[in-house]
Amino acid sequence: MPLLNKTTSAASRATPPDLVRLRVALTVFFALDGFIFAGWVVRIPAIKEQTGASASDLGLALLGVSAGAVITMTLTGRLCRRFGSHPVTVACGVLLPLSVALPPLTHSALALGLVLLVFGAAYGGINVAMNSAAVDLVAALRRPIMPGFHAAFSLGGMAGAGLGGLIAGSLSPTRHLLGLTVLGLLVTAVAGRALLRLEAPVPPADRTDTDGAPERLDGRTRRLVIVFGLIALCTAFGEGALADWGALHLEQDLAAHPGVAAAGYSCFALAMTIGRLSGTTLLERLGQTPILVAGGTTAAAGMLLGALAPTVWLALIGFAVTGLGLANIFPVAVERAGAMAGPDGVATASTLGYGGMLLGPPAIGFMADWFTLPIALTSVAVLAGVAALIGLTARR
Repeated sequence: MPLLNKTTSAASRATPPDLVRLRVALTVFFALDGFIFAGWVVRIPAIKEQTGASASDLGLALLGVSAGAVITMTLTGRLCRRFGSHPVTVACGVLLPLSVALPPLTHSALALGLVLLVFGAAYGGINVAMNSAAVDLVAALRRPIMPGFHAAFSLGGMAGAGLGGLIAGSLSPTRHLLGLTVLGLLVTAVAGRALLRLEAPVPPADRTDTDGAPERLDGRTRRLVIVFGLIALCTAFGEGALADWGALHLEQDLAAHPGVAAAGYSCFALAMTIGRLSGTTLLERLGQTPILVAGGTTAAAGMLLGALAPTVWLALIGFAVTGLGLANIFPVAVERAGAMAGPDGVATASTLGYGGMLLGPPAIGFMADWFTLPIALTSVAVLAGVAALIGLTARR
């Protein structure tokens, strides 16, 4: 009997308290993922100096994270089908903190790129696995709680970046990231033990055949999964673009003080977190299609203001409005793809979304060379509008 069938039959005995404990355990993993990733990001400048890498060499090395993640995501969907999303989440929860300790041990751009492949593989794997588990929990609870998990990721990221900034001057990258390893393994030991004890909820009936085995997807379902993956891509494009170019736009084009310019992404990230914390309530009251359409429209208006505003403070308001608009689009897109196609749907949507985050920064750079940076940043508004349009056309 396939392992998935055993998990499914046992899952039918899950009780409401079990589902609450499962929600808590998954929330911890989402927060841990954001915390560790942000901890690595804030130490990139120090590791660049340690390896002696040029800007171009560092850029190539950083592609290792993206390459490792994209390669692993599709494979992780298959592993979740074979072994279940809970064990795969825990396994990646062990690999992620172990791999984050590797970059400060390198002394060349090549070595850094190779270890970042491992880190990217763990990062991509845990994102697919825990989102797959979250999709099944959403179906079992019959509540749109997916934004809450992504809010935990955002909060973890803000905490990881804040802590990293505070200790960057007193701790070397080696000690800092090794500390993240120890903390991550301890958290995984506690939350992972709870996760492994809890049975996965039964997948929705339309995702299984009469024997409980995964149903072969028809062409229409595959196309819809790709559609929601494209919505995720449009969202992640904006997040990646603002992370890499927002501060430069404020400082270079609006003559903002470096400290104020650095607050640009913080405004965006904080607004996105607030939006996700309120996402469940908004989804229950409005539904998914209004959230996709209103969110994309709001983000488009906010980014037009952020890119073209004549003053710093108007631009900061635009960044915050953009964060509010984009906040719940990615979680909804991933949840819909997973509801239709299980872990493979989550893997497809996540891969396209991560591809958007990878595509955003270099695309903005090329467009800035061809036109200007403010004009280039309006592409975020265009794609947000595209996400709203796709959400409207896919409403049925």
